[in-house]
Amino acid sequence: MRRNAEGGQLERFPAARVQSAKALNLAPVLTIVVPTLNERDNIKPLLALLDAALPNVNWEVMFVDDDSTDDTAKHIRALALVDPRIRCIQRIGRRGLSTACVEGVLACSAPYVAFMDADLQHDEALLPRMLEILQKEPVDLVIGSRYAAGGGLGAWASTRVQVSQMGTKLARLICKQDISDPLSGFFMCRREVFESAVRRLSGQGFKILLDLLASSPRPLRLRELPFEFRSRRHGESKLDMLVIWEYFALLADKLVGHIVPIRFAFFASIGVVGLAIHMSVLWSGLKFMALEFGVAQSLATLTAMTSNFFLNNILTYRDQRLRGWRLLQGLFTFYGICGIGATANVGIASYLFNSNQKWWVAGVLGVIVGAVWNYAMSSIFTWRAS
Repeated sequence: MRRNAEGGQLERFPAARVQSAKALNLAPVLTIVVPTLNERDNIKPLLALLDAALPNVNWEVMFVDDDSTDDTAKHIRALALVDPRIRCIQRIGRRGLSTACVEGVLACSAPYVAFMDADLQHDEALLPRMLEILQKEPVDLVIGSRYAAGGGLGAWASTRVQVSQMGTKLARLICKQDISDPLSGFFMCRREVFESAVRRLSGQGFKILLDLLASSPRPLRLRELPFEFRSRRHGESKLDMLVIWEYFALLADKLVGHIVPIRFAFFASIGVVGLAIHMSVLWSGLKFMALEFGVAQSLATLTAMTSNFFLNNILTYRDQRLRGWRLLQGLFTFYGICGIGATANVGIASYLFNSNQKWWVAGVLGVIVGAVWNYAMSSIFTWRAS
């Protein structure tokens, strides 16, 4: 028995022990793409379930790990040493379920691709039926639905049920197809269907199915299969306010992203929040702290820039979020960039005003120039891709 990189013995799964070398060498018909983030304890149980569900299918599983802190990727690679059906992509410096799914598909060559979570909440027993439908019927996409007759949400709390139902209703804004569960994370499609839409995908958030449906150049032929959503066995749920924000980012990108880049729209919106913070601090400094105007203005400017930086780091650039030393470094580069942007703002506005332009036109154009500069330069120097 070989030993893994962690010093323990490598275990083979029951089906792997009896599977012939010839079968292992066949090209996979199905790739199951599984994004992971701190899911180490769920990997072996998931593989055992896939083994049991797909005994007559040449399959592989493509884990796409967003640099988990619990050594999920290291654990997967150790298992892959004895089972060539297991593959792993480890991403460093970027996150996001949708983009993880895209990278997983582009790194494989199977004619059929399935998407499921690593938390064991999806019903892997549906995979053979999904594959059979795609192989035998004129269908592009088969979806595991929690809302179709016979499906269910399991032991979800009432508040989470309400959030899910509201999200499903909002999905109608960008998805016009008749589907009960457009927010499902469990589905299978033909490879060419995904490839035809991949360059149109927004990559925002965690709802890759909704993104695919809204981005496809043609209406897709769909089938839905009901399943009961199971409870998570290990680890913690990733659902939080940031995930909800990412969902709204996807909706916004599909609705207005063709007019203005959604990241710039968020950056500008946070800039408006920063302006409100600036004015509040300036007013407080003058009224309650009896500061001189120059001091109060400097304090307000620094406070607004700091708040803008942290809000953008959490929201606008959530997939490239800075941490540790890079967070402090990014803050100071942001100060420098915004300082130059403010100078450009004042300079352009003053030039236009002195050229007999209306004061409000000069002011607005100055703000636009400053905002574009801040966005462009911070994208390059502050939140540069790793």
